[in-house]
Amino acid sequence: MLDILKAIIFGIVEGITEWLPISSTGHLIIMEELLKLDQGDAFFEMFQVVIQLGAILAVVVIYFHKLNPFSPKKTQKQKMMTWQIWIKVVIGCLPAAVVGILFDDWIDKTLYHWYVVALMLIVYGILFIVVENYQKGKEPQVTKFSQLTIPMILIIGVFQMLAMIPGTSRSGATIVGALMIGVSRSVATEYTFFLAIPVMFGASLLKLIKFGFSFTAMQVAVLLVGMIVSFAVSIVAIKFLMSYIRKNDFKVFGYYRIVLGVIVFLFFGIQALLA
Repeated sequence: MLDILKAIIFGIVEGITEWLPISSTGHLIIMEELLKLDQGDAFFEMFQVVIQLGAILAVVVIYFHKLNPFSPKKTQKQKMMTWQIWIKVVIGCLPAAVVGILFDDWIDKTLYHWYVVALMLIVYGILFIVVENYQKGKEPQVTKFSQLTIPMILIIGVFQMLAMIPGTSRSGATIVGALMIGVSRSVATEYTFFLAIPVMFGASLLKLIKFGFSFTAMQVAVLLVGMIVSFAVSIVAIKFLMSYIRKNDFKVFGYYRIVLGVIVFLFFGIQALLA
């Protein structure tokens, strides 16, 4: 039962940090030190990725009408525009999909270290502040989905690909990339949410295949609890973020990332020195 309680805590952390641009990996790496699941390292590695399915379902539920091209409530033109959204999502996911398939094992073995996470937290925290300061007072070039061009989509897709480096934050990287090319905060954030659907479904499936779909009853319970909690918390986190950005910029998340990066450096650096 203790692992169920831990799964609830992990689900809460995942549901908040997956959508706010503050790096779920950065938080989960600290959580792993404080609350280890007693289910083995292979299960925990898979668990961290697969509980994201709960977060993804929150996006699907909130934006179901907007993303549903078969809705009888939509006109033919609206259905065509919905298909255009999905086409742009698929194109934007291509860079991350290619790199993920080819280099997933290498990334896991080479880059999943606390110092990489800490460094990327700080780097992208600084980027948020710099980009927001640079764009201050400027009118965004893109205020509607229909204005996103293929070159813009591919640039944002490359930033999402870079987010495969732990500590970067998938939402943080794609939002930074979008803001840099003149996309409004609301379009950048929604597009980031939509890009997550195929990417995180794909990543979860890949981890499940590698794990082998061989679970004990307790592992199934832990996984389901983590996903359900992640789903519920994500609903709140997504609505909060969309409300927040209507009147505020992303600099507060940049400062938060820098502070968290320093904490990770100190926490694990001191541990390494004392070991």
